Amino acid sequence: MKPQVYHVDAFTPHPFRGNSAGVVLHADGLSEAQMQLIARELRHSETAFLLTSNDSDVRIRYFTPTVEVPICGHATVAAHYVRASVLGLGNTTVWQTSLAGRHRVDIHAEDNDYRISLEQGTPTFEPPLEGPMRAAIIAALHLTEDDMLPGLPIQIASTGHSKVMIPLKSEVDLDALSPDLSALTALSQHIGCNGFFPFQIRPGENATDGRMFSPAIGIVEDPVTGNANGPMGAWLVHHNLMVHDGKTLHVQGHQGRALGRDGIVEVTVAIQDNQPQKVTITGAAVILFHAEWAIDFN
Repeated sequence: MKPQVYHVDAFTPHPFRGNSAGVVLHADGLSEAQMQLIARELRHSETAFLLTSNDSDVRIRYFTPTVEVPICGHATVAAHYVRASVLGLGNTTVWQTSLAGRHRVDIHAEDNDYRISLEQGTPTFEPPLEGPMRAAIIAALHLTEDDMLPGLPIQIASTGHSKVMIPLKSEVDLDALSPDLSALTALSQHIGCNGFFPFQIRPGENATDGRMFSPAIGIVEDPVTGNANGPMGAWLVHHNLMVHDGKTLHVQGHQGRALGRDGIVEVTVAIQDNQPQKVTITGAAVILFHAEWAIDFN
């Protein structure tokens, strides 16, 4: 069967919102070089290629237009949304294998549609970025120390893909941020992390607004990022910034407004001894169109 190519918007039920991804079904006959060419042609930030697996329900490989990456949150939501829609799945749990390992994915069938939940990796936190490095990050965002939430670090957090957590006061105009992209690219090389995630907590809500810049890997700004909002949820628990029941924190991560691509990542953090133990992200999706691959690779 020829590969089937889908254009999907993830972390939103609305077309032309959220974060777009390519999804390619029946990709077993494609070589790595061919997958890279297809991802380059589709020009999504990530394209997911679905393959058969000996130890899971599905194996997925993820490609940006220039390189293969271990995993991607929004492309995972998109891939399982397409797979569930094509197979007509009900409420079920599936397992996927990728370069990031083996992960559980829950399919929620609701109102003739689907929501997809992905279990992320164990939360980790690096030492705070302090002194000149903190000052350089703030300056690269064209912000000042007065814009930062007081008493909190700028810190790399990860649930599999690391991002720099940059907590801002709620009154900062997040949509107006216009960072120095060359400075962020240089900083990425120094700190070994490519994603900068300035965000703010909505007063009185278990909700945040964020933006994610990754110019070092060719993504000026990612519209809605599962691998930023997930570790952010863990970071909020780690620093005791939101009320929870001691077992679970639910956070709505809003992102994409500045790009006109609003989306929501629902973050669930499992807690033990007031520290994050496990993070799950959940999102909606919508298929805009799909097509059969028309050419034969020689």
